[in-house]
Amino acid sequence: MILYGLNEDTGKQGIDDMSYMDTYKDWLSWCDDEAKAELLAIEDAKELEDRFYCELKFGTGGMRGVMGMGPNRMNKYMIRKATKGFADYLFAHCTEEERARGVVIAYDSRHHSQEFAREAARVLTSAGIPVKIFAELEPTPVLSFAVRHLGAIAGLVLTASHNPKEYNGYKVYDRHGDQIVPRIANRLIQCVQAVTDIPGIEAAGNSSLVQELGEDVVNAFVEAVYRESVCKGDAGPLRIVYTPLHGAGMKPVCKVLARAGFADVHVVHEQERPDGDFPTVKSPNPEEKSALTLGLQLASEIGADIVIGTDPDSDRIGVGVRQGSAYVLLTGNQLGALLADFLLEAHKAELTPATTVMKTVVTGELGAAIARAKGCQVVETLTGFKYIGNKITEYEQDPDHDFFFGYEESYGCLVGTYAQDKDAVGAALLVAEMAACCKKQGKTLCDRLHELYAEYGYYYDAQASYKLQGIAGKEKIQAIMTALREQKAAFIPEPAEVLDFAKGIAGLQATNLLKYKMKGGSWIAIRPSGTEPKLKMYCSLVEKDEAAAKAKFAAIREKFERAFDL
Repeated sequence: MILYGLNEDTGKQGIDDMSYMDTYKDWLSWCDDEAKAELLAIEDAKELEDRFYCELKFGTGGMRGVMGMGPNRMNKYMIRKATKGFADYLFAHCTEEERARGVVIAYDSRHHSQEFAREAARVLTSAGIPVKIFAELEPTPVLSFAVRHLGAIAGLVLTASHNPKEYNGYKVYDRHGDQIVPRIANRLIQCVQAVTDIPGIEAAGNSSLVQELGEDVVNAFVEAVYRESVCKGDAGPLRIVYTPLHGAGMKPVCKVLARAGFADVHVVHEQERPDGDFPTVKSPNPEEKSALTLGLQLASEIGADIVIGTDPDSDRIGVGVRQGSAYVLLTGNQLGALLADFLLEAHKAELTPATTVMKTVVTGELGAAIARAKGCQVVETLTGFKYIGNKITEYEQDPDHDFFFGYEESYGCLVGTYAQDKDAVGAALLVAEMAACCKKQGKTLCDRLHELYAEYGYYYDAQASYKLQGIAGKEKIQAIMTALREQKAAFIPEPAEVLDFAKGIAGLQATNLLKYKMKGGSWIAIRPSGTEPKLKMYCSLVEKDEAAAKAKFAAIREKFERAFDL
């Protein structure tokens, strides 16, 4: 039998330097008939190599990958391996009393999410660890809330968030309801890597250790979200179009909007039901305009004020705003800045020098400028909301920081501490209230955004992503990052301060990110995605107007793509 673990020579999670064909034959020797049939049907040699040349990486964000059989895919066997490592970690680092608090498990609408969740439950309970599993699909923020609400020792959610339909994922949460950060993840990763006998993992399960969670937990979550309401049911009339994009947001989003008094809510019928095929969209990602096409069509038909879309696990939110006869889609940066302004103004009497707004290092600067102007602290974290969540925990014991609001450019934010991950359910409530308050004043959210530009300066935030798949793609991404570190970035239009976050900037943990800071507050950042085979470029440009900013971004992007043949 081939052993699975870290390849010390390459640093990759590999398969003990055996050829991929050896690994393939090994899997055929012990996998079940269904898995064997799938593997034997593969005719493409490159496909076979990609499935077996390495093991799906379990990193600081858990696992995420394309579904299918083989060690470099998401399947029940890799779920068993990850969960056995997770169980071993809990035995190594938690007391018996702590383990007795159990692990909460949730899952979204993706293919195999429920199956993977129950597979994980069987492995955990086989090891004697109690499991509290939702009876139905629920959003990621509900999982984060439930861990805190139920006093569990950890949480687990099966989702690939906004990724295309062929993906699934496995995210681990700590006792605070926060995605695990590197100092914890590294110990967990060691435990996962130590699991070498996949077919020998005990996965019979123990039903006496399983508790199903129902509506009472979801209702408690809705009430916790409602406590963050600014208007408390008195926001005023607003016509809303909502789409869950075939995901898990339908029930909690509609419940919290109803709780806040929004009765004029129209759900996109074609996208209402959970469906792992996501048949009406190319990708269920509210960051992409095409994902909201049906919502915008319905909004136009009925004259809706706003359109709200949430991704499959309902941690990201997209928003469209009626402006005249058209609809304008807000970026994550614009929405974060608007919410920061709205919330800080609503709570201005309660603000203190300790009040803290948090954003990531690749999130735009307008929201930060607003927060500083109102006397608040702004704290930056690494990319990924888990770092914001971790800071929330730290600040519980820090009198100099009082968490108020956290957001990131990738359409995620959190108000309050009922959860410690981004929450599109809570965001939907606050966006609706903010839009209704603007409507009372005869304005739209776009009008308010332009007022902020007039007050704080014009901020233009944009990004470009480059999908580079397979072995060659990984190598090219690394080659580009290496080249950028070794030579002057010719695509930068002016002299810039170069911040290499691989060296640990400003006390932050080292990460593969380069940031070029230009005069006037503009910057460009480049990093590999942590969840997809992509290289990402982020721009935050401060210019005199939109036309100048767009022209500058287009020139930067063109030069970058030409330099690296993208």
